[in-house]
Amino acid sequence: MVRSDSSTISYSIDALRGQDRDAFAELVEDTSGQIYHLLLRMLVNEQDAEDALQETYIKAFQALPNFEGRSSLKTWLYRIAANEALMVLRKRKPQPQTVEIDKDDEEIEEPREIVDWCCLPERELLDQETRSKLTAAAQKLSDNLKMVFLLRDVEGLSGEETAAVLGLSIDVVKTRLLRARLKLREELSAYFAEKMKNG
Repeated sequence: MVRSDSSTISYSIDALRGQDRDAFAELVEDTSGQIYHLLLRMLVNEQDAEDALQETYIKAFQALPNFEGRSSLKTWLYRIAANEALMVLRKRKPQPQTVEIDKDDEEIEEPREIVDWCCLPERELLDQETRSKLTAAAQKLSDNLKMVFLLRDVEGLSGEETAAVLGLSIDVVKTRLLRARLKLREELSAYFAEKMKNG
């Protein structure tokens, strides 16, 4: 469960670096909800997400003595979790395929058809059916694009935080986010066209 009241947090970076188990338990309680949701959205399978969550915190605990604090603990944990998710996705592929999270020369592809979403009522953008369609469409993105989309548009990380999590430049994050949004718009064009016609 993610705490809503940050004033109750009592652990310190020094305690975590010293691998104080009480401090680490509080860190897990404080952050595991967000980390799990990212992993579940990335991996879809609950068991895979739970296994990746466990591995994330095992590796975090082992690495804490060397945590330098150049990024926030949240960003650092997201980075470990993102790497775990990508490793699971690589293992799922029927043939060996490397996911290049630092590739920065991807071209922006023009979508074939886009419906302008600007005139769609906000309630339509927020209803459960639309969210389900968006989630399904996001699963069709490449691993690289999906990770950037989830971190930026779903988890709400900044461009700088997303770049730090994935070890990318901000320009690459912006490019991949644009490509992800364009692909999602193309994927959902027919659905939103029908929504607008029936609205």
